[in-house]
Amino acid sequence: AIGGNHISVFHTPLAGWTGLASNRHRTGMNTHFPLRKSQRIGVAVFVVALVITLGASLAMLYGDLPKQVIGILIVVLSIVLLLMGIPVGVAMLGAALLGLYSLSGMRVVKSTMEGVAYDATASWSLSVIPMFILMGMVMWKTGLTTSAFEAARRWLGWMPGGLAVATNFAGAALAASSGSTIGITYALGRVSIPEMLKSGYHPQLAVGSVAAAGTLGQIIPPSLLLVVYAGAASLPVGQQLLAGVVPGLILAGSFALMIILQAVLRPSMAPKVDMSGITWGMRLHSLLGVLPIGVVILIVIGGLFAGVFTATEAGVFGMIAAVSFGVVHQLAAKTSLREIAVMIRDSLIGTLTGTASVFLLIIGVAVLTRAMALSQVPNFIAQEVTELGLGRVQLLLILIVAYLILGMFMDTLAMMLLTIPVLMKPLLAVGVDPLWFGVFLVIMAEVGLLTPPLGILTFIVHRIASDPEANLGQEISLGTVFLGVLPFALTAILVIALLIAFPEIVTWLPSGSQAQ
Repeated sequence: AIGGNHISVFHTPLAGWTGLASNRHRTGMNTHFPLRKSQRIGVAVFVVALVITLGASLAMLYGDLPKQVIGILIVVLSIVLLLMGIPVGVAMLGAALLGLYSLSGMRVVKSTMEGVAYDATASWSLSVIPMFILMGMVMWKTGLTTSAFEAARRWLGWMPGGLAVATNFAGAALAASSGSTIGITYALGRVSIPEMLKSGYHPQLAVGSVAAAGTLGQIIPPSLLLVVYAGAASLPVGQQLLAGVVPGLILAGSFALMIILQAVLRPSMAPKVDMSGITWGMRLHSLLGVLPIGVVILIVIGGLFAGVFTATEAGVFGMIAAVSFGVVHQLAAKTSLREIAVMIRDSLIGTLTGTASVFLLIIGVAVLTRAMALSQVPNFIAQEVTELGLGRVQLLLILIVAYLILGMFMDTLAMMLLTIPVLMKPLLAVGVDPLWFGVFLVIMAEVGLLTPPLGILTFIVHRIASDPEANLGQEISLGTVFLGVLPFALTAILVIALLIAFPEIVTWLPSGSQAQ
């Protein structure tokens, strides 16, 4: 998990088989013991992927192919390598370098590797990445995120589905202060799932609202995905972050409305919670717990909009505020200085490894972009889109379906970075604003975190809900979690449709700001 955004190394379908084979070797078992059906399928999938990889590689190395065909093979090879378990940055880099060699020879490969690592990452705007990662990790490690749900519960618990609504808005608040999808999910899941189950909520609504709240972490700034997209698309980071504010709030409000509708139409999903013991004094006191979050939000988003800070400066001051509040919070909880130092150390280690991984991704997409440009595939697609007469709406509707399919099989960042170099020219040809498309892409990527079979947040929530302390003795299956997130995924797609119909929802805030 990098800054809360899951950058996974997919498990190869052969993993189960190899583990079984090694166990047989150690124990002296009969090596002719039949494989289970799932293991046979895994072996078959791996063999097919290996054949495709070898075929595409040999075709690019020794075949006399048109440029566009080489470009398509680069994309195919990248996808197959990802499905085989190769890390995202390595898969894109390897396929792109092979394509560059096929297109222009070793001289271009050498010049690309000599310059791209520095040119792609030595950017002032990208220095915000370690700041945002550290901000989120410190707030998570020091426990600042845990007070948001309690405050939201005291203020919103009286509503139909109030505890789920509280979970949703607590996720929005945490998203605007840390941007950590997985951190938000863990923090809310441990607290809110048992609270909702104790109050008689249906497990589907309990786990679904937690998973959906986590998705807000990469839409409402500070958002690592929006920063990476801005770097890959050569856009101002500050304006791209601001572009996510209004859509993120609309998404949070839409999730809340959907929860309320479920609670009203099916009262058994969310029985009314007795809030008679919650006084106005308790509600007001709970606001003290979210004051640090409010200050971080004001620094980051307020500073960007007012033009007081650049994106990097907002990240630095937000990080300083998060660290300061986190240390004070732990001192107030009588935590020893040694334990606080360990929390800070773990946060720094996570930030360093996370930043290195993200920058490898950026280098990979930079090389892939150069290979795509030489292959002329983006120009070819743009020309075909123009000749087919596809307008902006038709192309975006096609992309919704395409991203839903890609999200079933690909990691979030892989899906984003693999498609940016291919789609930017066709999108510009039909008049799609790149800032707008960044928000569209991140929302679709976050929907991919919910949908099967690789919905990472769904598996995380299921793991949390499998803990007896969280599920209060109720068995919650993975199927229950998938059913729980389905209404939220559909709601997110409806929000996308709204943004397509009214694109100014995304663009008016960055266009009216002074952010650099």
